[in-house]
Amino acid sequence: GKDLSSLNANSRRLMKKDFQIVFQDPFGSLSPRQTVGEIIGEGLRVHESELNKIERESEIFAALEEVELDSGTMDRYPHEFSGGQRQRVAVARALAVEPSVLLLDEPLSALDLKLRQHMRAELRHIQRMTGVTFIYITHDQGEALTMSDRVAVFDDGRIQQLAPPDELYESPQNSFVAQFIGENNTLMGSVTSINGESCQVQVDGGDQVQALKANVEGVGSRTTLSLRPERVEVNPEPGKYPNLFGARIEELIFLGDHIRTRASVCGRNDFIVKIPNATQHTILQEGDMVKFGWSVEDCRALDVFEGV
Repeated sequence: GKDLSSLNANSRRLMKKDFQIVFQDPFGSLSPRQTVGEIIGEGLRVHESELNKIERESEIFAALEEVELDSGTMDRYPHEFSGGQRQRVAVARALAVEPSVLLLDEPLSALDLKLRQHMRAELRHIQRMTGVTFIYITHDQGEALTMSDRVAVFDDGRIQQLAPPDELYESPQNSFVAQFIGENNTLMGSVTSINGESCQVQVDGGDQVQALKANVEGVGSRTTLSLRPERVEVNPEPGKYPNLFGARIEELIFLGDHIRTRASVCGRNDFIVKIPNATQHTILQEGDMVKFGWSVEDCRALDVFEGV
């Protein structure tokens, strides 16, 4: 709720402690010649100059405790820590001055997969415990969806959508967001009719598809149909879905909890369906002819984004 664009230089200097940053490379952002205590204490000396030595040490201990590092790490150097521990030190340094906002610039990209997954949970735990607003920059959709209360999707410097993760995934406002977040099937076509909240679309393959009128200009306009792979059912009961089309199974890939199925349908040969790992996958074979069905609500008619 604060407009910072009109602040003068002096006001910005006073507010610097309110905005702290954790960089992408945890090692490069920590001075190798300083101990952990000196690294964290440096910010306190700058922003909390009125603190005496005992008070400053107490604040350092508190910052370490927030990131679950014990006071015994005070006299150690960054090179003695693992990547995850160094990143915790960087977070502790930023949190020590009690900022209003902590900006994290792809802080986990330099870590291996297992450690990155662990640190995701750690950072979310720290945020909830401290109550500090985290602005987390990432190109990893998994991080964005699992860690955030709200996600802003940018394209060419503009926010395309700002929403909670579930809303972003389930109700993308345009085709860029739909294709950027999660896996998504797209069918290009033209709107032939509109009926309340739904519309009829003739896809380029010739089929008529019923969809939710999420973001279309009107009858005759071009649209991109967006459909998540997990919302498609193979060989559903007759009459269950208004959208029912013949499909040919092109490829089956076993991925443990589901079978990733590539098929030809509605004029596309790259249509993906995620079939839960149940008995069905043992029946399907590559080359089989089946039926694909999906609901109107799960198929969103969106604007055409030419850049994807």
